[in-house]
Amino acid sequence: QVQLVESGGGLVQAGGSLRLSCAASGRTFSGYTMAWFRQAPGKERRFVAAINWSGVNPDYRDSVKGRFTISRDNAKNTVYLRMNSLKPEDTAVYYCAAKAGMVPTTTQNEYDIWGQGTQVTVSS
Repeated sequence: QVQLVESGGGLVQAGGSLRLSCAASGRTFSGYTMAWFRQAPGKERRFVAAINWSGVNPDYRDSVKGRFTISRDNAKNTVYLRMNSLKPEDTAVYYCAAKAGMVPTTTQNEYDIWGQGTQVTVSS
């Protein structure tokens, strides 16, 4: 079973940048599609970005396209989320998630392994 640990969250001013990391341990990272979701206070958890094992054609929610970049280093069993031009509405707990298979999806129920989350706060 893959276990996920997120890091890299924090407090940043609007317009700033952060890079989140999600380190996978346990069984092989190979073949897993990885994703980031986020949950703002009082709101449902929502899809942010996803990337399959090959790293080709990552998927993003519209509101982060052009600002966020998801990537992975399979040799290090780590997936990243680079967040630029941050806005106060990006404030949320960010979760890393994994699912077996090569097809990224935006549906959180299809991801069966989750990290504990890391807080990102963007001040105006």
